[in-house]
Amino acid sequence: MAMITAGDFRKGVVFEMDGKPYTVVDFQHVKPGKGAAFVRTKYKDVISGSVREESFNPSAKFEAVEIEKKEMQYLYEDGGLYYFMDNETYEQTSLNESDLGDSLRFLKENMNVKLASYKGKVFAVELPNFVEMEIKYTEPGFGGNTSSSNVTKPATLENGGEVRVPLFINTGDVIRIDTRTGEYMERV
Repeated sequence: MAMITAGDFRKGVVFEMDGKPYTVVDFQHVKPGKGAAFVRTKYKDVISGSVREESFNPSAKFEAVEIEKKEMQYLYEDGGLYYFMDNETYEQTSLNESDLGDSLRFLKENMNVKLASYKGKVFAVELPNFVEMEIKYTEPGFGGNTSSSNVTKPATLENGGEVRVPLFINTGDVIRIDTRTGEYMERV
C-alpha cells in the first residue's frame, strides 16, 4: 500500500485512518511562530458522509486509498435522485443529494463528470474544472458601480444554483465558472 503524509493533503485526497477511508474536504498548513507546524484538516468519512476536523503533524503517515473513477454523463433529476449513465456500458446509476454535495451547484444535464467510488460506494462527483451556464435571474446592474471589479451580486444559474457575479452581468448572460472555487471567471 502506498503511504501519504498529512503534508501532502489537498482537497479531494483520499486516505485511510483506523481502517476507514476519508476524503479531504478542506485543509490549511499552519506554521505558528512558536511550536511545530501542523495541518488543520476538515475531512469526510467516505462511507457515512460525516465530517470531522482535526489537526495533524505534517509528517503523520496514512495509507493512500485506491479510488475508482468512472466517466459518466449526468442525465436528469427525478424525485430527489440524480441519474448518471456510464458512457461505455450505458448502465445508469442514481445518487441522492447528500452523495453529490457541493457539486450539485454546477451540475447540468448532459454534462460529463467523473464519479469517484471506494469499494463500489460513490462518494464524490468530479465536475469539469470550468462550466458555462446561463444566468436565469440576477438584479439589474447599477450604473456607475461597474468600475470596481470586486463588487458582486447574487445570480441564479440555469440549474437553480447560486453564484456571485460582477454588477455588469445580466439575466440571460452565459458565464464561465471555476467549479473548484465556485467563482465567476468571465462572461462568454
